[in-house]
Amino acid sequence: MQDQGRYSRRGVSHSKSEVHAAIENLDKGLYPKAFCKILPDRVGGDDDFVNIMHADTAGTKTSLAYLYWKETGDLSVWKGIAQDSIVMNVDDMACVGAVSNIILSSTIGRNKTKIPGSILKEIIQGAQSFVKEMESHDVSIFPSGGETADVGDIVRSIDVGYTTFARLHKDNLIVNNISNGDVIVGLASYGKATYEDSYNGGMGSNGLSSARHDVLHKSYAHKYPESFDPDIPEDVVYSGSKMLTDTVEIEGEEITIGKLILSPTRSYLPVLKKVLDQVKNKINGIIHCTGGAQTKVLKFIENKKVIKNNLLPLPPLFKLIQEESGTDWREMYQVFNMGHRLEFYTDPDTAKTIIDIASSFNIDAQVIGRVEDSNKNEVLIDGDYGTFSFEE
Repeated sequence: MQDQGRYSRRGVSHSKSEVHAAIENLDKGLYPKAFCKILPDRVGGDDDFVNIMHADTAGTKTSLAYLYWKETGDLSVWKGIAQDSIVMNVDDMACVGAVSNIILSSTIGRNKTKIPGSILKEIIQGAQSFVKEMESHDVSIFPSGGETADVGDIVRSIDVGYTTFARLHKDNLIVNNISNGDVIVGLASYGKATYEDSYNGGMGSNGLSSARHDVLHKSYAHKYPESFDPDIPEDVVYSGSKMLTDTVEIEGEEITIGKLILSPTRSYLPVLKKVLDQVKNKINGIIHCTGGAQTKVLKFIENKKVIKNNLLPLPPLFKLIQEESGTDWREMYQVFNMGHRLEFYTDPDTAKTIIDIASSFNIDAQVIGRVEDSNKNEVLIDGDYGTFSFEE
């Protein structure tokens, strides 16, 4: 799969092809098709247990938070940045069964001339708030401190990252064995879950380079040159028509463009905890549609065709991004989750149970497709905006 279009011209990659090439010969752990690398129990030395460790960041979403804060003085957006980075770790780990007793550590690199201590405080408090909210859903996360470094020579504003660790009994593992006849349950990335304070646009923490530059006005390039890479082509720098404080009406609520894109990455941990408690043995696979978006599953199947032909409605945010950018729909499905960011692969009866559990949290969910045997790995998207085939 070759990177193409506006996304790659900004120096980013939906497929991370160079990264995957660099790590191609590394050990893939005990279960190569598991969503996260699973290691033998190096902590306790018990063959019945495994260790799981994960690291990720909020990506370039921090640059958008920086813009919004500079324009409005609103510090609250930084709390969401902490959640963005944490969720990119814990929800990945939950896809292999680690839904509690997770150790959390942070690594924050800032440019001190741009990012004051008040922002660091908001980020730290945001992490604490997320941990407390998850605790109320029987999900235990234990902060262990971390490192905050002033590295202005290499960071233009701020980079927010977290590392997570869990020790898990093998009986609790989910290892992808996506099979012929499975149906796919997709969980919405948008809306307002019972554990969220406001409407979530569904952005997550992938595709922010495109969302930011495709939607926002060129004036931000001149006003905040520190918010982007000066080496990317000028025509793809802040090439949209919108201002951060422009508003859109969604479900009767006026939401600023900036806040819509900055919606904190939804965690599905409360849902995953309940699903695994009730029907773990009926799950053949769980996919967190992050890097690679709707094509993510390609890396976790073997001679299967994944057909997605009943997708959830496209949320307003992704319609806005496409309209502003003119990006072709094929690339949109490779870059953005397009309305659902978590997939369960299971049987039809279990699918109903999962949908009911999601609904109890006010999260839309439905059967979005199915799996068939094939002589290759393929994802077929057939929806309102075209039919697209992706192969590994």
